[in-house]
Parts: sequence; structure tokens; C-alpha cells
Amino acid sequence: METKPTTKKSIFKNLTVQIVIAMIFGAILGIFIHNNYIEEDAKSFSDKIKMLATVFIRLVQMIISPLVFTTLVVGIAKLGDIKAVGRIGGKALGWFFSASLVSLLIGLFWVNTLQPGVGLKLGNVDLTTAAEVTEKTEGFSAQNFVEHIIPKSIIEAMANNEILQIVIFSIFFGLAAASIGANAKPVVSALDKTSHIILKMVNYVMKFAPLGVFGAIAGVFAIKNVDELLVTYAKFFSSFLVGIGSLWLFLLLVGYIFLRGSMNLLLKRIVSPLIIAFGTTSSEAVFPKLTEELERFGVKDRIVSFMLPLGYSFNLDGSMMYMTFASIFIAQVYNVPLTTETQMIMLLVLMLTSKGIAGVPRASLVVVAATCGMFKIPIEGIALILPIDHFCDMFRSATNDLGNAIATSVVGKWEKDN
Repeated sequence: METKPTTKKSIFKNLTVQIVIAMIFGAILGIFIHNNYIEEDAKSFSDKIKMLATVFIRLVQMIISPLVFTTLVVGIAKLGDIKAVGRIGGKALGWFFSASLVSLLIGLFWVNTLQPGVGLKLGNVDLTTAAEVTEKTEGFSAQNFVEHIIPKSIIEAMANNEILQIVIFSIFFGLAAASIGANAKPVVSALDKTSHIILKMVNYVMKFAPLGVFGAIAGVFAIKNVDELLVTYAKFFSSFLVGIGSLWLFLLLVGYIFLRGSMNLLLKRIVSPLIIAFGTTSSEAVFPKLTEELERFGVKDRIVSFMLPLGYSFNLDGSMMYMTFASIFIAQVYNVPLTTETQMIMLLVLMLTSKGIAGVPRASLVVVAATCGMFKIPIEGIALILPIDHFCDMFRSATNDLGNAIATSVVGKWEKDN
């Protein structure tokens, strides 16, 4: 009797495995180029290979605006009333501000305990590299904060992928649709079908993720002398890893307290998005994939579509921890004394100002530069951390997505229990 051969799904078809392999080969190729080619050729290679990452990130950015708009409008329309939106929104903001405060305090604690900047002398620091970041701090004010929250045009907001502005418009649109009732059903139904089409597009776009990660990693390692950087910045980077590790422990502990046994399943679902965020240094790059995985985990689509967009503006835990850490590190290097009271004021300033720069490239560095200026810390000190910032950003981005995944899952559980 003939037996049919059993077919096993190859491990290499798993997206997470593909991304890890891409990271390893990207690092190997980048290091080979760095060690065997002159600086000019290595820079040229880096610029070209990074185009793979650019293509992937732009593909993701292409679908973020329509995904946020359609899913959020449908979710709010299904909620049906302002009370439900207010209830979920209240829980979300309460969680976000609590998590942000803890993240800032963790950064504050470890930078004061380990003091990575005390006695540090960094020679040959290129101050001109900080110009791009410090220029963005001009006009950093309450007006800037409002402009990043309230859209003057939804078309402009979508074109610039200003997630928070899209959220504001979508909330008004969804509430209006819910208040109209049956007459709005054709529009809501059409948007619902559109959101499912866009989520299907996510599957296609994610097939490019390993290539994007490969390009990003290879491009960085081709132009960075990693050994030299890690030796020069050993104390700063190791202290930062202690801080980010503490934040991970806190987030995971809170997740296990609220989600209990299902926390393991959540981690299994989000491991792929976290690795993508780590490899591309972009929290935004995994927004669509994280949306899909959280819904597969069991969080209702209306909760995911409401929580995640808000989280990307209000709940960047890894970035928050880094802001206090980097700001005080620069003060330590320049021997600028900061009393406990001053540091507490700095923490509150960071809590507020960080909410107004969603969508700004290198947002964490922009806020750090602006904070240094406010507290009479030499703003050019931003150049001290630029050489190592990419590697810090890998951990920040993954932490941001972990925090948002846990926040969304916990609020989803609270709503399910009500």
C-alpha cells in the first residue's frame, strides 16, 4: 500500500526566521564591506543597499494612513456612542501617561546611578553632524504641540502620515457616522470592506520585510566601525542597555499581572513585529503587522484600531526612557550640575513636549536637543550620542512596540470583562 508523504512547513517560510537570517547576513556583508573597501566605496555601498530598507518602509507608510482611517472610523461607528469612546480613551490615556512616567523615571534612575557621562572625554566629536537635529528644535513650543495634534487638512495629514492628526479626524468622522445611524451604514460598510483589503495588503508588504531588514543592517555595518564604537561608548551603551532591560522587565511584569497565561501567546504573536522594529529602527514600520497580530491574539478590531494609533503618539516607552537618560548623560559630560528638583522639572517637561512631535524624524533626539536648550545644557552635546544612536534606536523601537502591544491587549481585556 502506497503512503502519501507527509509535508511539513519549512521553518524557512516563517517570517520571523527569515528576518533573523536577514539580520545575520546583513551584518556579515556590512562588516565585510567595511573591512575590505575604502571609506568612499563603503559609503556608496551603504547608500545603495539602504534603498532596500527605504522601499520596505515606504511600502508600509503607503498603507498606514488608509488603515488607521478605515479601521478607526469603523471601530467607533460600531461602538455607537460617545460614552464608549470616552471610556476607552480614558483608559488608554491613563495607561499611556502612567507608562511614560515610569519609563522616564527608569531612565532618570539609571543615568544617576551608573553616571555614564561622569569623567568621560570624547575626542574628535564632529559637531556638524548635530546640525540636522538641532535645527528641528527651532519653534519647539506650545504652538508646535498643537500643530502636531489638530489637522488643518486631513489630506495633508494623510500625505505626511501624521497619525495623531488622522486619529483626531477619524474620531470626529466615526462619531458623526454613529450619530446618523442607518443612513451611514453604506459608508461604514464600504470602509469596513476597505480595511479588510488593506489588511490583506499587509501580508504582501511583509514579504519584503527580510529584504528591508537586510538592507538596513548591511548599510549601517558597512560604514560603522562597531568594535571601535562599542569600546568608546562602552559605559554609555551598557548603561543604556541596563535601563532598557529594566523597562522590559517592568512591561513584561505588568503584562503578566493583567494578562496572566495569555501573555505567552501575545509574545509569540508579536515577536515578528518586534524583530522588524529592531532591524529597521522604525516603530512605524510594524504598525500594520502589529494591528494584524493583535487582532489574531483576540483583541477586538475596534480596540486595536483605537489604541494603536494613539499609542504611536502617546506611548513610546523606549523613547521616553532614552530621553531622560540621554539628556542627563550630556549634562554629566559637560559637568552641568542638575539638582533633584531640576531633574523632576525636566521629567515633566519631557512628558509634555514628547507628545507634540509624532512623525518627526529622529524624534527622540529632537526632544533631547530641545530639553538641553531649556536647561542650559550645551545643545551641541547631541553630537556626543549621534555615533551610537542607531544602535540605541534599535532597542528603543522594539521597546516602543512591546509597550503598545501590551497596552492594547490589557485595555482590550478590560473592555471584554465589562
